[in-house]
Amino acid sequence: MYGCQQNRIKPSSEVIPILEHICYTANNLTNCGIYLARQTFFNEKRIIGKYEPEEVLKGQVNFKALYSQCAQQVLRSVAESFKSYKGLRKAFFKGEISNHPKLPNYRNKGGMAVASYPKQALKLKSGQVRVPLGKTIKAWFGRSEFFVPFPSNLEWESIKELRILPRNREFYIEWVYERPEVKTTVNSTEALGVDPGLDNWLTCVSTIGESFIIDGRKVKSLNQNYNRRVSSLKEGKPQGYWDFELARITEKRNRQIRDAVNKAAKMVINYCLNKDIGIIVFGWNKGQRQGVNIGKKNNQNFVQIPTAKLKNRIQQLAKEHGIEFVETEESYTSKASFLDRDLLPTFGEKPERWQPSGQRVTRGCYQDSKGRIVNADANAAANILRKVEIQLGLVLAKVCRAALNLPQRFYLWNSKRKARSIMALGGAVC
Repeated sequence: MYGCQQNRIKPSSEVIPILEHICYTANNLTNCGIYLARQTFFNEKRIIGKYEPEEVLKGQVNFKALYSQCAQQVLRSVAESFKSYKGLRKAFFKGEISNHPKLPNYRNKGGMAVASYPKQALKLKSGQVRVPLGKTIKAWFGRSEFFVPFPSNLEWESIKELRILPRNREFYIEWVYERPEVKTTVNSTEALGVDPGLDNWLTCVSTIGESFIIDGRKVKSLNQNYNRRVSSLKEGKPQGYWDFELARITEKRNRQIRDAVNKAAKMVINYCLNKDIGIIVFGWNKGQRQGVNIGKKNNQNFVQIPTAKLKNRIQQLAKEHGIEFVETEESYTSKASFLDRDLLPTFGEKPERWQPSGQRVTRGCYQDSKGRIVNADANAAANILRKVEIQLGLVLAKVCRAALNLPQRFYLWNSKRKARSIMALGGAVC
């Protein structure tokens, strides 16, 4: 398993001009590799090999302008993207994916691309990592190397690669390192149903009779504030306008959202580990963001909040910890009554005259046929478990009204950190 850690380079650093040159050159070399790969596909009807671009382009000016191993990594990433296209194309013709994939296209002219250095090219000296530049850059800049600080929380022996990431007019050094394998044992008969939303970002109900909500209102607020700020800065400006302030607030917003995704995913995984739950059932309708029409403001929040990234992060962490991740479609889970054991049809297969036994009386409350009130999103999460109850052999006897009535709410950012710290230990917050 591999992990990544990013460290920001201060704008005042003397290495910024060198990083700009490296990333500009990497962008040009990437386009050269894409041109070669596209022409090979069009003329010879084949996907280019992994080492073919560097063999053909080793005399090209952009290849020579980079350190040799860095240039090789740039071109190998191009070959890998075309290999991925080949795999997606096969999956499309087999009916495994619905959208026809497109050939990798050219990057914007004059832009910057990621540049990678394998560990073989790096050297650690007194807490600083030496990054070589090559003969061409030495002739232009009068320098053959530059140094970046090595993070104190990483081990040099585990480092595999260093990446230079240009993002929103800032530069980051990303360390790719090998992570030790995590060995855990969990109960494969217990499961956690997860219903994604907006205000309640994740509503979770477990087969052990507990439920909780990960609050999403702060994430939604951050996104709304960002959109208002962008709209204000772009007012009266031509289309495509961009400046340093827009880049700064975009980078800040992206960091906050990325932090929220990691925190929320870790909460779910920690809960499963502490409660000995071996299965996560995530309700998800593929393509649900395309053509969504739930109002202008809700559309903006629903589309821009990265719930798909959160789902993928949970899936990644679940795999690392030996927890089974199951994705199931969630049609009619919000309408059907869990307590009444309503039929849960698949989308497009609803029987004629099908009607749920209960109904939503408010945005957050669901009433069943006997007048019992439960949390609407918890009702949906429990129904997600019912979708795979027979398939996974789950026992839902402990999922009762008490579990669905008042889920505990946990916040991603809390000044006292009480909710999150107790959640990490698998405890309860009253």
